[in-house]
Amino acid sequence: MRPEVLNPLFAAADSLKGVGAKLEKPLERLGLTRVKDFAYHLPDRFIERRQVGALAEAGIGEHIIVKLTADQYRASGSGRGPFRVMATDAEGAQIALTYFGRASFSAKKLLPLNEARWVAGKLEQYGDTLQMVHPDHVAEDGGAALGQTCEPVYPLSDGLTAGRLQPLVEQALAALPQLPEWIEPSVMERRGWPSWRDALHLVHRARHKEARDRLAYDELFASALALMLVRADNRRRKGIPMQGDGHLRDRLTLPFALTGAQQRSIREIEGDMAQPHPMLRLLQGDVGSGKTVVALLAMLNAIECGKQAALLAPTEILARQHHATLQEMARGTGVEIALLTGRDKGRARESILMGLLDGSVHIVVGTHAIFQESVNYRDLGLVVIDEQHRFGVGQRLMLQQKARGTAHCLAMTATPIPRTLLLAQHGEMEVSQLDELPPGRKPIDTRVVPTERMDDVVAGLVRHVQSGKQAYWVCPMVHENEREDLAAAEERFDTLKQVLGEGNVTLVHGQLRPEIKDANMARFASGEVAVLVATTVIEVGVNVPNASLMVIEQAERFGLAQLHQLRGRVGRGAAESVCLLLRGQTLSETGRERLALMRETQDGFRLAEEDLRLRGGGEILGTRQSGETAFRVASPEQIAELLEAAHDDARLLMDREGAELAGSRGDAARIALYLFERDYGVQLLRGG
Repeated sequence: MRPEVLNPLFAAADSLKGVGAKLEKPLERLGLTRVKDFAYHLPDRFIERRQVGALAEAGIGEHIIVKLTADQYRASGSGRGPFRVMATDAEGAQIALTYFGRASFSAKKLLPLNEARWVAGKLEQYGDTLQMVHPDHVAEDGGAALGQTCEPVYPLSDGLTAGRLQPLVEQALAALPQLPEWIEPSVMERRGWPSWRDALHLVHRARHKEARDRLAYDELFASALALMLVRADNRRRKGIPMQGDGHLRDRLTLPFALTGAQQRSIREIEGDMAQPHPMLRLLQGDVGSGKTVVALLAMLNAIECGKQAALLAPTEILARQHHATLQEMARGTGVEIALLTGRDKGRARESILMGLLDGSVHIVVGTHAIFQESVNYRDLGLVVIDEQHRFGVGQRLMLQQKARGTAHCLAMTATPIPRTLLLAQHGEMEVSQLDELPPGRKPIDTRVVPTERMDDVVAGLVRHVQSGKQAYWVCPMVHENEREDLAAAEERFDTLKQVLGEGNVTLVHGQLRPEIKDANMARFASGEVAVLVATTVIEVGVNVPNASLMVIEQAERFGLAQLHQLRGRVGRGAAESVCLLLRGQTLSETGRERLALMRETQDGFRLAEEDLRLRGGGEILGTRQSGETAFRVASPEQIAELLEAAHDDARLLMDREGAELAGSRGDAARIALYLFERDYGVQLLRGG
């Protein structure tokens, strides 16, 4: 149960004064649904203003606070142009305070003629005239204006202004309780860090490295402690040693030889499964490195020992593909492999459930449906989780608990994880790496093409399709949004239909109903249609060997790891494959560097390290959506700087107070686990 002292922080956003139905959606888009979310909604930057006695003391482009007197109003003749308030400073220098649109209606009220006001804003020049467009603040009282010398700038969304958000943040900060200290006192003293409550107040007031670092450290410490508790709990649990005799694995007739990395990983997995405590291992492999066959060999090891295995996939498309792949590879072994998803109903579902219960189904592949309450196993021995980062630790534990004891667990990810994040996000696991590709995989010809050459790209696509091959076309959005110049999947789908004919193009994105999405995907996989227009829902798992062209529109908008995953959808057949990265007209230095790296290397591990440097850890693994492993405060630099110390601090606490966290600092650490929603760690504490 959550400690009572935290309840005010977990109150709903509408408990704050000023939050009504109109603000609900804009706040949700920013993840601001509870009081604590506002306290942790940290400023992107600060506007720092300098008070000056006269305009001559300031430089163009500087943010200033100055005392001005309005002496003339100038409205434009058209009614649509700017409204200017001409004002002078103490030395008689003139400036135009310029307003556009609806803001001009309040200009006269804010700046009455011949009355002095303190004005805060950015000093600019328009022709020979000094001007300030839409002053940030106008106040009669110098104190009110001077209170804005350092102003936080927050991330906003449509329908939410800084003026509406700031009071909500202030209310959240006022609700912060005093919490006991969970950080080792010597660490606090050495680094000169403020308390948790003071740190949150400080980071909203000004740039404050010590306060930011302390809040980042809190996240890293809570995450490290929770993962250590998972590992300690796992080692306490009684496992089922499994060492099969090989009779099923010997029946496999694979059309390829295993790589050295696959053989090494299989030995590590079999070694873990033979132990008296449950395996907890992450199999990390680049696109096309052969994780599925390693997982199958592990599952056959369990089945040889009379156990069952379950493979959990994040999407139905991926689950169906895994089911087909495993059936093909395991043909001739006599192993029964079933597919179970949320869409399975009636007799078909009942038949699978009975097969799991009586043991006639050896392997079940599925989505979240496979750990629902109604699903029971005769003797579950091994759980395989694909695309591990899409699931939380709690979900993994729910599936493991379907076993009589605790099932062995093999998690897999096709997204190479930077070394600096492995400890932070998978610290409870042992790690196996598939760091070599099977022989014969051809490199993918990767080219960067400006969008001005769109007609050439479409003409090339037509020739590609006419030669009997298939292609992907990926866009960064579903619908066109006039506020952002991003390519939209639906508009591109309509365009390509006109060029290639309606029957040759299909569309897949996350907002389609699952059955439509699956049907469109199946039509492409079977070769019925030649071109699949999609968003990043095809990033992982889709396997169509005849698809040898990948077009990614506005590629500079994607992260390196995401581009690498998308590129990995081609190059799976015998044909030479091409990936075209279409770039927009304006390209930032980071975007340019990212696209150059994509041309230069196809090493996913190197790209992941570079992505961490260029973008930040949350985006790499998609964990911003998962809600359980993302770091809200900690930046990549802070992770690199503070993670080891946070890990050591958590280890010291465990060594002193045991896995039960029995002492006073242990009680404080429990509060931290709840605060950062690493509740699964608390649930594993004896008596917790």
